Amino acid sequence: MKKIFKKLILFTDGGSRGNPGNAGVGVVICDQKENILKEYGEFIGVRTNNEAEYEAVIFGLKKIKLIFGKKKIKEMEIEVRSDSELLVKQLNGEYKILDKKIQPLFLQLWNLKIDFKKINFKLIPREENKRADFLLNQAINQYLKTKNEKRSCQKSFSKNNPKL
Repeated sequence: MKKIFKKLILFTDGGSRGNPGNAGVGVVICDQKENILKEYGEFIGVRTNNEAEYEAVIFGLKKIKLIFGKKKIKEMEIEVRSDSELLVKQLNGEYKILDKKIQPLFLQLWNLKIDFKKINFKLIPREENKRADFLLNQAINQYLKTKNEKRSCQKSFSKNNPKL
């Protein structure tokens, strides 16, 4: 028998190395008792830190929608927990969105929000968001490692095959 979830907690974090720079998102989907159901980390390219924070929430909500389906999420309450004060206060209507790059991400998130019964955005201390932070950094590190390995192979190949 499948467990029915009425409320989920979504821990999100987005970050970049440089601003803008190589960026990633980390999301942890939990039940209401904070038991981890799924977790993801993904490299998202070059972004600002604020763009990555928004993309983390979008990524997490899309994952929940894929996992549970459009019909079930209409009956679900989601509590999004983030350590980004700017993100949470913008999504709660306390801060204006002035950055032109953030505006389309805000609209995308707002349109996605309609699919769910209710979404709350809660600001949490960084210490409570360590897992999502770890996942985003792991994704960036994996991307950089793979990128460096490709460079090494190409250099090695060029040295050994000068006619190519």
